Amino acid sequence: MMQFRSTDAKPYGITQIGSQPIALAAATLLVIALGAGSIVLWRAYTGTSPEQDRAASTRLLQARTAQASEQLVEKTKGLEASQQESIDQLQVVQDQLQTVKRLLAAQQADTKRLSDQVGNLTGAIDTLRQSFASTQSSEQTSQPSAHHVQARPRAARGRIAGAHRPRPKARS
Repeated sequence: MMQFRSTDAKPYGITQIGSQPIALAAATLLVIALGAGSIVLWRAYTGTSPEQDRAASTRLLQARTAQASEQLVEKTKGLEASQQESIDQLQVVQDQLQTVKRLLAAQQADTKRLSDQVGNLTGAIDTLRQSFASTQSSEQTSQPSAHHVQARPRAARGRIAGAHRPRPKARS
């Protein structure tokens, strides 16, 4: 390692600065005063100070925050309105669905009632057919043979045949 001796130092070196502390303090104070003065002159020349900048940025930030809050309030109100519209539309659809269900139930009841009526009518028609068929078969067995019908006089056949004809209306 190297060692420095005070005799090795140059006459205007480190040892000379340390020997005059008042001059060193005065020079340091002069540098600080010049720096502060230049800062003051710079602020005066530009017309702004950090405090004013901070105040302006704070006001700007507050204005932006207020604007964002207003936008959020407006959007929230818009969402509430659209949500209420959706709820109203859903209620209308539910009411329509209930109406359709009631109409469907009524229609199904009518269909069942008509189906029952058709079944009853079908049964009545079948009964009438059977009754008519049994009546025809009993008439066929009770009718005289075809040669007996022709043996009757023509006038007698006319009366029987004419019994089913409508009579002419009398003129007034």
